[in-house]
Amino acid sequence: MINISGKTKIVGVIGEPVTHSRSPQMHNAAIAKLGLNFAYLPFEVKLPDLTTAIQGLKALQVVGVNVTIPHKQNVIPLLDHISTEAHLIGAVNTLVFDQDQIFGHNTDAEGFIRAMQEEAHLFDLLTGDVRAVVLGAGGAARAVVTALALNKVTEITIANRTVSKAVALVEDLEPKLLHTDLQLSTCLTSVEIQSSQLSDLIATCDLLVNTTSVGMGNTAQVDLFNLGCLSAQTIVYDIVYTPPVTPLLRAAEAKGCPIIGGLGMLVHQGAIAFEKWTGIEPNIEIMREALVKSLGLSAKQEKNK
Repeated sequence: MINISGKTKIVGVIGEPVTHSRSPQMHNAAIAKLGLNFAYLPFEVKLPDLTTAIQGLKALQVVGVNVTIPHKQNVIPLLDHISTEAHLIGAVNTLVFDQDQIFGHNTDAEGFIRAMQEEAHLFDLLTGDVRAVVLGAGGAARAVVTALALNKVTEITIANRTVSKAVALVEDLEPKLLHTDLQLSTCLTSVEIQSSQLSDLIATCDLLVNTTSVGMGNTAQVDLFNLGCLSAQTIVYDIVYTPPVTPLLRAAEAKGCPIIGGLGMLVHQGAIAFEKWTGIEPNIEIMREALVKSLGLSAKQEKNK
């Protein structure tokens, strides 16, 4: 139990709605484990009230907040600084209030990579000339493509049902990647989902990432592409976390593919925010256990065994 006092430091999440957020459970579990005098609270903020809310949080000396829909883009003009990742992704999911300045970060990209690094035997395979296919062209896809580019993946193909959205993502993100001081040389291309071209690309890619909502909520649907083209050598990563093993992952596993689910990304992006606010690395397993419990899952379900 967190003991609230006049010295308690406040962190939290803003969005509309926030009742669905699992972040309070994750962060408060990590806070309790470390014995910190912090509390993580959800704040529902309507879009017309965003500017006032940010000013209020700053005035109240809140340490920082996570930012969720619909504020991830709208909050950017209100900030003093944004990180390279947030600039590339075009969205902010974490604010830090520090010495009258507001810093904006996006922890999704690094969270995506850290979750892969937990599977060290798989992450080590992504060296040299690596080809990746990313399914989807929304905000999550931008974070994943940015993460892969920052980690020097050679070729990334973005596949979407509405191919114009994939084209737009490439046209927006590629110049930003080229004009950073990171000397990135990732080649970005776009393609329509279910095209024969995509089937050929998936058959030979090293990493396939699903950022769409297909498979969410225990549906049996795997209507993304021709599963017959999957190679057993391809790592399949689905960022959907409910259920922990999506229909796509089950199909990929049946083909002999190494698989990674989305729970790790969710935990790690939260842990990175926690560290930015407190300066302390949280216990990842405590956060993961709290998340699994909040989702009504058993440890057996989470581990897929």
